[in-house]
Amino acid sequence: MDDLSDWFREASRRKRWLVGVSGGADSVALVELLVEEGFRNLVVCHLDHRLRGRASAADARWVGKLAQRLGLAAEIGREDVAERMRRSGESMETAARAARHRFFAGCARKWRCRRLLLAHHAEDQAETVLWNLLRGSHGARGMEQGPRTIRMDTLAIAVERPLLGCRRAWLREWLATRGLDWREDASNSAPVAVRNRLRHEVLPLLAEISGRDPVEMLCRAAEADAALRGISRWAVEQAAAVDPQGRLHAPVLRGLPQALAEAVVADYLARGGVTGPGREGIARCLSLLDDGGPAVANLPGGRRLRRRAGRLFLE
Repeated sequence: MDDLSDWFREASRRKRWLVGVSGGADSVALVELLVEEGFRNLVVCHLDHRLRGRASAADARWVGKLAQRLGLAAEIGREDVAERMRRSGESMETAARAARHRFFAGCARKWRCRRLLLAHHAEDQAETVLWNLLRGSHGARGMEQGPRTIRMDTLAIAVERPLLGCRRAWLREWLATRGLDWREDASNSAPVAVRNRLRHEVLPLLAEISGRDPVEMLCRAAEADAALRGISRWAVEQAAAVDPQGRLHAPVLRGLPQALAEAVVADYLARGGVTGPGREGIARCLSLLDDGGPAVANLPGGRRLRRRAGRLFLE
C-alpha cells in the first residue's frame, strides 16, 4: 500500500499544479515528493484559519519558507474561521472547509490553474469510509484518487489525491530518512472533532477487537464501493432517462427498478449542482412521479425539482 501511485509516473511535469500544504507531515511529504519526482511548476497554497493564534501564524510563515527553499511559488491566505462560525452558526469543520474552498478558488483564478493536489492518505481514507458508514447516506464510499471535480466558490476544480494509497507512518518515515522537518498541529490529537475521535479512539478499538488492520480493510471496502459505483454510472447511462432538453423523463423513471430510479435522480441532482440531498431528498423527488402527488420537491441550497408535462427539472 505504501508504493507511490501511478499518478507520479503519468502526470505531466509541464502543467501547473496547485498544492494544498498545511505544514503537517502529510502535505510536506507530498510537496517534497513532487519536487523529488521532477515537478517544478507548483504553487504551494496555505490558508491560515486563525484558529490557534500564534501557532497558526507560525505555520503560515514556515510554509512560506518551505516554498522559498524549494524554489516554488506560494500563496499564503488568512481567514478568521471563528468569526465566520459566529456569523453563520456553522460548525468549525464546515466553516473551515468553506474558507479553504474560497481560498483555493482564489488561487485557481489568480494562477489560471484548476488542478489541485491534496495530501490525503490511507488513514484519511479509512476515516472517511467509516464516517460515511456511520452517517448511513453514502455506503462505504471513500475519496477518489482523482481527478474529481469539486465546485469551490462557484469554480469547478479538479482535485487529485496522489498519496491515497500511502500510510501515514510511511510518509513520516520518508521525511525522517531525508532529515526533513514538518509542523505538528496539537489540535489534531484533541478528542473534539469527529475525525480525531475516529482516528485515535475508534480505529485502534477496531484493531483490538478484530485483530486486523482496519485501515487496510476499510480502504479495500472503498475500492469495492468505487467499482459498484462504476457499474451504477453505466446503468444510469443505459436508463436514458434524461431528454434532449436536459429534463428527467417521468414515464421512463416510472418503468425503472426503484434502486436504479434513485441512482438516476441522484446523478441528475449532482450534475445540476445540488449537494447532499440525502435519501429523504431523493425520496421527495421520486414522489413527483405520482400524478396525484406534489408537483415540487424542495432541495438543499434553495433548489427545487418541479414536475410539468411529464418532465422533472431543476429550478
